[in-house]
Amino acid sequence: MNVALSTEPTAATGRDRLGPLIVTLFGLYARGEDNWLSVASVVQLMADLGVEGQAVRSSISRLKRRGVVLSDRRDGAAGYALAEQTLEMLAEGDARIFERRRATTEDGWLVVVFSVPESEREKRHALRTSLTQLGFGTTAPGVWVAPGNLATETRRTLERRGLAEYVDIFTGQHFAFGDLRSKVRSWWDLDELADLYADFLRRHRPELDLGVTTPSQAFGLYVPMLTQWRRLPYSDPGLPLALLPPGWNGVTAEALFERLNTTLSAPAREHALTVIHRS
Repeated sequence: MNVALSTEPTAATGRDRLGPLIVTLFGLYARGEDNWLSVASVVQLMADLGVEGQAVRSSISRLKRRGVVLSDRRDGAAGYALAEQTLEMLAEGDARIFERRRATTEDGWLVVVFSVPESEREKRHALRTSLTQLGFGTTAPGVWVAPGNLATETRRTLERRGLAEYVDIFTGQHFAFGDLRSKVRSWWDLDELADLYADFLRRHRPELDLGVTTPSQAFGLYVPMLTQWRRLPYSDPGLPLALLPPGWNGVTAEALFERLNTTLSAPAREHALTVIHRS
């Protein structure tokens, strides 16, 4: 997903804060409905999340201008479909979010080196954006590193985005010199990652004890939780635990996400489809 701006969640505030929430809605529920949601159903679902209709319409209009969604009237009803690029990026995200395997030191490392002519500087920006979204760290200008188990995903993503001709990709082990744990801390901002995981745990751990009893309640918890979680696998590439600080809170956060996803996803979907099919 390449659209004008990434649809992956950021720490956006103000008028942009609803975009990631709406993309989560479409990713969860539009793809199983022939890639379409009516405006009425989106407005109602967002109302169930406590968002008023005018703010929803304004946010969808911004997503349309960015090429994330497309206007699509069906059977006389106004609605939106996800753009092809968005569908592709959501498919990539599904694997990263729901099927991610944490790397081990035996997986080795993936090194990407790129050179882009000054006349094509927009490709340089696209490369940096793509590698950042894949979770790469930087070792030096133009030299990026990630766990070796991301090799296939990285190659596929760069090919799909038309960036392969600017890139060389290498795999192997760290041979020398220095302490690899220290280097990992310099290649990735582990303090920022730990803060992101801590915020997720603080916000969503209490939900385990709420005793959710209705599909509507599940929906109200699940969509915001997944929206926040979507950001994390793009910031953390699943670094080997052996190279992370002891008691890494990402493991606890992953376990919490899995429990909430197992508990809430089905009833949340039941509520969403009830709204979609009657709107």
